[in-house]
Amino acid sequence: MWGYVIKFIIGGTIFVLMSYFSKSKILFLSGVITFIPLMTLINMGMQIKYMNVEEFRTTEFNGLFGAFGAVVLIFSVFLLTNWMKPVNAVILSVGIYVIYMASCKYFL
Repeated sequence: MWGYVIKFIIGGTIFVLMSYFSKSKILFLSGVITFIPLMTLINMGMQIKYMNVEEFRTTEFNGLFGAFGAVVLIFSVFLLTNWMKPVNAVILSVGIYVIYMASCKYFL
């Protein structure tokens, strides 16, 4: 249990530092984008230790679609802010993301 607490503290510290040192005006989003690859590597390390090959492949496959979903979300926010207010662009982008993730779960 203490291992998870330590990893949570380390992960949170890294997240806060990346958000703080980011030069973007959108600190939270920039920090999340920078932090995702680090958390993916930590997660894969834990999966390799505690999963068999079949479970790992399934998780890896789902992670690929989840990562692409994050790209869909961020790209749609970026694209939609050209035509509408940022709040509306984010709401519509979250809707697109939810549809994407639900369709991935349904079709796969």
